[in-house]
Amino acid sequence: MKITIVGGGPGGLYFSILMKRQDPSHEITVYERNPAGSTYGWGVTYWAGLLDKLRAGDPESAGAIAAASVTWTDGVAIVRDRRTVHRGDAGFGIGRRRMLALLADRARELGVRVEFEHPVGGADAPELAGADLVVAADGVNSLLREAHPDRFGAEVRSGRNPYVWLGTTKVFDSFSFAFKETGHGWIWCYAYGFSGEQSTCVVECSPETWKGLELDRTNEADSLRLLEKLFADLLDGEPLIGREQHGDGAPAQWLTFRTLTNRAWHHGNLVLLGDAAHTTHYSIGAGTTLALEDALALAAALRDPSTPLDAALTAYGRRRRSELVSSQSAARYSARWYENLPRYMGLEPARMFALLGQRHSPLLPYVPPQLYYRLDRAAGQMEALRRLKRWLGPRLARAAHRA
Repeated sequence: MKITIVGGGPGGLYFSILMKRQDPSHEITVYERNPAGSTYGWGVTYWAGLLDKLRAGDPESAGAIAAASVTWTDGVAIVRDRRTVHRGDAGFGIGRRRMLALLADRARELGVRVEFEHPVGGADAPELAGADLVVAADGVNSLLREAHPDRFGAEVRSGRNPYVWLGTTKVFDSFSFAFKETGHGWIWCYAYGFSGEQSTCVVECSPETWKGLELDRTNEADSLRLLEKLFADLLDGEPLIGREQHGDGAPAQWLTFRTLTNRAWHHGNLVLLGDAAHTTHYSIGAGTTLALEDALALAAALRDPSTPLDAALTAYGRRRRSELVSSQSAARYSARWYENLPRYMGLEPARMFALLGQRHSPLLPYVPPQLYYRLDRAAGQMEALRRLKRWLGPRLARAAHRA
């Protein structure tokens, strides 16, 4: 097959690796519009289950990613000025730039052409001519997908809270949260290490707090200074780092999250992968993992060369839409938890942190927080309550969805 992949993110690069391993005779080119090493996003997170899947797909790139990652087990939260710790499962962080470099090197090693600074203008671009398969891995604003809006049926829902991705020279050895109450409401940060030199910090707040603190009109340098003061105990005096900007008065890059879904995932020989197909709220830390799982599923669907292409792509889309239901549900409830943060901030910090860990639950929004905490602790010791919780949660979720 001649395979053209538009977008050099983790999903697109990893798919090229998998297909070259399946059949070295495939002619594969990856086109990335940005220069090599110019990616933005600081670090990405993943969990041990992903590493197992990557090892099965390509042990060499999995080993390189594992070796370049940092790990943690504890979660730490600072609520106002009180600190609490939660023991959890092992998590991993790796710099996005480092991950992309490792995947690009492995792809080239296998014979994939990786072309940086090479934008593909649209569905009729000459780079796509003659391709048996075109993979749109070009992100949430995919030009290839938008060339066929009626075929893919994309829907986008915008979130409520503004957020900003930042870096810091503070190296965190745990997944860390800080919740600060201001005269204009709550503002919070989650932070995690991704190397021995830097960490990622995501800052979020309600629109009212954002405007009350004048973050909607403050340039990036002044915004960083304000956030450094607010989160001084989390950062231990280390600075925050914003995006590289041209000009001292450049604005901070505050965003609102857009949740994307698509009714169909392929049209003809064009197939969607990663953020071009779906997005899930950043608070569950699953975006990169889901893109890599897309790559694994698409490669698996194409493994048997006797399967017609349309049938293979149909099976891929059906499988992934089904597999994504639980992640999309978790992301929806996680985003809602943060959008309703004041509901939980009257709790003692350790209890609030416990409910933070339960934020994916469809039951939590419908039960008073103190009662939910007590029921959850009791359910840990009583099988009947555990069964009731598992039975009631999905039913409330479906009822809310219909409403």
